[in-house]
Amino acid sequence: MAFKSDKPIALGADHGGYELKEAIKQHLTERGIAFTDYGTDSTASCDYPDYAAAACGAVREGRSDLAILCCGTGVGMSMCANKIRGIRACCCSDTFSAEFTRRHNDANALCMGGRVVGPGLGCAIVDAFLDAEFEGGRHQKRIDKMMALENL
Repeated sequence: MAFKSDKPIALGADHGGYELKEAIKQHLTERGIAFTDYGTDSTASCDYPDYAAAACGAVREGRSDLAILCCGTGVGMSMCANKIRGIRACCCSDTFSAEFTRRHNDANALCMGGRVVGPGLGCAIVDAFLDAEFEGGRHQKRIDKMMALENL
């Protein structure tokens, strides 16, 4: 199924994920998918928590439905994003995980490593993530339990 949303995808990256983010921007443009780039705008050293907060803040505030975050490994962005109430972030390096984290976990933030995946695989992972839909059903009770963990 092709991705549909009336809200732009929120993009964020640090210096380690900048080049992958730029490739993803071109790919989204080619697919006709709107996005908002929350930075960074170069490969100069910067702090990934700032960009995770900005992009995931857009999701939390309803300006975006989904975020795509890139850093060197994807792990730092994922850790930061999952600290933000309401965010369900996954770090993916393959298309299967990206698809099923949407289908079963209703993930709303995809994290990838610019030093782990190249632009071709990165864009394929984005497609798998965006084109999958949450299946609901038996998975919803698990999502509810997951989100309740924010209150611990």
